[in-house]
Amino acid sequence: MALQDISNIENIKLLVNTFYEKVQNDDLIGPIFNEKMTGRWPEHLEKMYRFWQTLLLEEHTYSGSPFPPHKHLPVDQAHFDRWMEIFTETVDSLFVGKLAEEAKVRAANMAYMFNYKIEYFRNQGNQ
Repeated sequence: MALQDISNIENIKLLVNTFYEKVQNDDLIGPIFNEKMTGRWPEHLEKMYRFWQTLLLEEHTYSGSPFPPHKHLPVDQAHFDRWMEIFTETVDSLFVGKLAEEAKVRAANMAYMFNYKIEYFRNQGNQ
């Protein structure tokens, strides 16, 4: 079956669910996610559906600030590189097209910005 582009909420859910299943089983980033998300995975996944639905489909179902919950995570560039590697593999295995490419660009920009901000806060000694 030929791959299609991301085009609806069902595609978003497939992307998010497949990605986070891989994340949960990853040796490097899995333990961090699993510790932080214990008992809260369904809530997190719902939030991620709305986040990506808003970004990619322009259906405005997400509101909030994505960075603050991440600012004290024990992560560095290697973690973001792995997150991005899994995200890219997941998108490429499921979809092809303009929105699939947009998802990867948006994810890369977020990974870069989150890593930059986390390093900044860490270096400032902010608690």
